[in-house]
Amino acid sequence: MNIGIVGLGLMGGSFAKAMKKYGIAKKVYGYARSEQSKKEIAELNLVDELVDMKTLKEKSDLIVLAIPVDNIITILPDLLDVNTNTTIMDLGSTKEYIVKNIPKEIRKNFVAAHPMCGSEKFGPKAAMDNLYEGKTVVLCDLEDNDKLHEQRAIKVFQDIGMRLVFMDSKNHDIHACYMSHLPHAISYSLANTVMGHEDPKSIIALAAGGFTDMSRIAKSSPDMWTDIFKQNKNNLLDSIDLFEEHMKKVRKMVENEEYDDLKQWMEKANTLHEIL
Repeated sequence: MNIGIVGLGLMGGSFAKAMKKYGIAKKVYGYARSEQSKKEIAELNLVDELVDMKTLKEKSDLIVLAIPVDNIITILPDLLDVNTNTTIMDLGSTKEYIVKNIPKEIRKNFVAAHPMCGSEKFGPKAAMDNLYEGKTVVLCDLEDNDKLHEQRAIKVFQDIGMRLVFMDSKNHDIHACYMSHLPHAISYSLANTVMGHEDPKSIIALAAGGFTDMSRIAKSSPDMWTDIFKQNKNNLLDSIDLFEEHMKKVRKMVENEEYDDLKQWMEKANTLHEIL
């Protein structure tokens, strides 16, 4: 099987590495727009050949879209002429808006997938061999795919060591919001709160594990996360409302010196890790 990857940053570059590591692809083709990205991809030997979109479509049995979610929407018209036996798969963090915008001509080809893995790093140099191993991938709305494309996607993810979860795109976006999108919004907010209050020297001197852990994902790509917040706007607003209610609650307990209630509230939060 020949695989073409559009976008070779963290997700796409790591996917290319996995294809080579497990010998899944006969040949891996890549497509990138910027000259800097092309240079880095070539230096890192992420793909067998960098090609234009026309060549990638003609030569690939599986086309993987590892680009920001708004760019996935933008590129869909360019894929209308793919062969009926060519699988198209995206790795976007939102699913419902993407699925709703897939043209009917390629809906049976298009597998909506979200690997639940990543890093705050981005670009071709962020690619790693084992990003996907042991992680979960959510496959959405497979009932709308031809069996060929459904089974091809399932096999590829299984071959690189991923756990499979099947879900409709609407529910995916709700759950992904609380597990990923809201934490990013909180992390960006924490970073801006601290930067607005502390001087840089104090941050460097006193930042310890808690702050470092919570602020780490604030280093993620603003371009990518602006698109995700935009596509999952309503779910994100709902989750922020709920989070704000908890912040008001903890503020009230501290303000009123209700420390027994505060302790119980914290103990309830501790139980999350019994599930995780």
